[in-house]
Order: sequence, then C-alpha cells, then structure tokens
Amino acid sequence: MTDKLTVNKAGSDLEYLLHGNWKCGIDDELAVIKNEVLTPGSKIHLNFDLDSWGDNLVCFLFSLRKMCFEKNITVTMSGLPQGAERLLTIAESVPEREGAAADEKVESIFQRVGEATIDIFKDIKDAIKFTGDVAIATKDFLFNLSHFAWKDFMNFMRDCGPSALPIIALITFLVGLILAFVGAIQLQLFGAQIFVADLVGIGMVRELAAIMAGIVMAGRTGAAYAAQLGTMQVNEEVDALETMGISTIFFLVLPRMFSLIIIMPMLCVFANIMGVLGGMFVGVFVLKISPILYYQQTINAIRLQDFTIGIIMSIIFGVLVSGAGCLRGMQCGRSSAAVGKATTSAVVTGIVCIIVSTAIITVICDFLGV
Repeated sequence: MTDKLTVNKAGSDLEYLLHGNWKCGIDDELAVIKNEVLTPGSKIHLNFDLDSWGDNLVCFLFSLRKMCFEKNITVTMSGLPQGAERLLTIAESVPEREGAAADEKVESIFQRVGEATIDIFKDIKDAIKFTGDVAIATKDFLFNLSHFAWKDFMNFMRDCGPSALPIIALITFLVGLILAFVGAIQLQLFGAQIFVADLVGIGMVRELAAIMAGIVMAGRTGAAYAAQLGTMQVNEEVDALETMGISTIFFLVLPRMFSLIIIMPMLCVFANIMGVLGGMFVGVFVLKISPILYYQQTINAIRLQDFTIGIIMSIIFGVLVSGAGCLRGMQCGRSSAAVGKATTSAVVTGIVCIIVSTAIITVICDFLGV
C-alpha cells in the first residue's frame, strides 16, 4: 500500500482504491501490484477517488492493463474521470510501432566483417561512378566553357588559396624547423651541420611540403566541400537542380575540384619556401651557419626533378582531396548528423588517399631511379 493506493484483497481477486494526487510518478504503485501473487483468470477492480490527475495516471493504467493482459487477468474500473478514459482509449488504439520493443541483437564478428566488406565494395563502386561522372562533366566543360560557373570557381580559388596561406605557412615552417632540429642532433656528432640544409631542402621540396599542404587542405577545404554539398542535400537544393535538368557534377563539383587542383601546386611552392625558411632558422640561429652559405648549400642540394616530383604530388593530392570532399558531400544523407558524418568521412578519406598515394609515388620513383 502507498499514499496513493489502498488495496482490499478478496480471495484471488484484488480491489484497489486510487486516491490523492496522481500527477507524480507511478513506479511505486506499479511495484505494489506486481508484487501481488495473482493467478491467471483472477480479477482486479479499480475505484477512483482522485483529488487531481495528469498524464501519469493514464500511463499507470496503460501499463497495468498491458501487464494484466499478458497474464490473462481481468481489469475493471469504476469512477475513472472522463478525460482520463478518453486518453486511455486513444493510447490503447494506437498500435505499437513494429520493432520498437525488439531486443537489441548482438551481431557476430562474421556479420560485422561481412557488412564492412560490403560497404567497402559499395564505396569503390560509388567512387568509380563518381570518377566517370566527373570525366564526362570535364568533357562537357571543354566544349561549353561559357556555361561554366566561373564566379563560383573564383570564389573557391580565393577560399582554398589566399585564405589558406597562414595555416600552410605555420605548419610547414614548423615542420622544416623540426626536421632541421632532428637532423642537427645526429649531424653535429660528425661535424657536418651544413648538411642540415640538404636534409631540409630535399625533404621539403620532394615530399614533405606537398604532403603537409595536402593534409591541411584535406582538413580545411575537403571538409568544407563535404559540408557544403551535404547541406545542399539536406535542403534539397541538389534535387532542385536535377529537377531543372542541371548537371550537379558540372555545376557543383567541377568548380570545387578545378579550384583546388589549380591552387595546390602554388600552395606547394609556398610550402617549400616556408619549410626551407624553418630549416634556415635552425641553421642560422642554433647551428651558427652563415645565411649565404645555408642558401647556397640548399640550392646545390635541390635538383629540378625533386621539385617536379613535389609539384606532381601536389596536383595528385588536389585531385584526391577535392574528389573525396565532393564525393562524400554528394553521398550525404538528409539529416544534420549525416552532414557531420560526411564531413568526417571526407577528411579521413582524403588523408588516407594522400598517404597511400605518397607510398605508391615513392615506390615508383625508386623503381625509375629518380
């Protein structure tokens, strides 16, 4: 018995009086009835003498009748307020959504591996289709230059070019500085501090500048592309363009991809300069090397083919980062959570593609002897 519930037991049947304020919780009252030992076929009668009631009364009655129905126990009521009776009727007339009360199933390791494999092949299929659509749109661009979104293209050039210079400068300067410090620790043992210029110059120009610029642009511009296109998917702007017969790849994807592909070599050159300056900072102020001598040693160490490899890598990174951002954006679902997922996926995909492509290019260059 509680302060809301009075029980009177007659044989196998129970009679309850509900009284007082029923605007509060119902857990204690349900527990009282559940603790009673009732045999199937018995009856429960409810009498009501309420001071006030709310939704909690309806929830209590709904849960009680459902529990009694499962145990084949009859429930009768007298004195229930009309408003509560109508709410209870509405609650019981709405069928439970299928699967709403289903137990959570624990997937086996084989099922998870299988689903992951299916997702990988689906991503590969989508990437191949996206690449084909971009190739077709590029062909249309070559024959319809006047229809290209030149204004959007220039805006994207500004966003992924001049606006990215500060973060590119900071990252590559620090990478060059760290690389020089690491090299100096070992080279000082042999009195060969001057070769820090060779280490930093070749390392930055050949690979590190392009890699760091690509990773920064994957986290900055690739994510922005995915978020922009994903938001357009949520707002059904992409569907509107397709309804009007406008190619979304030509109108939305190509300006973004072309802008980053064109700007990446320029960012790579800028990153080369800042990385070498970071190494020079260590060489001049820590190793006490003359600035002129450091400059001459760097120029003598860097070959044209090293510079060319870095530029080619930056172009490839531009294709991969912009493609990953646009692909994930076009794959985005119709919710804000899907936009966040697409943005995260774009960054991860872009960085993974950069690392994998760097390994492939390095192996190819070693095989060709360049």
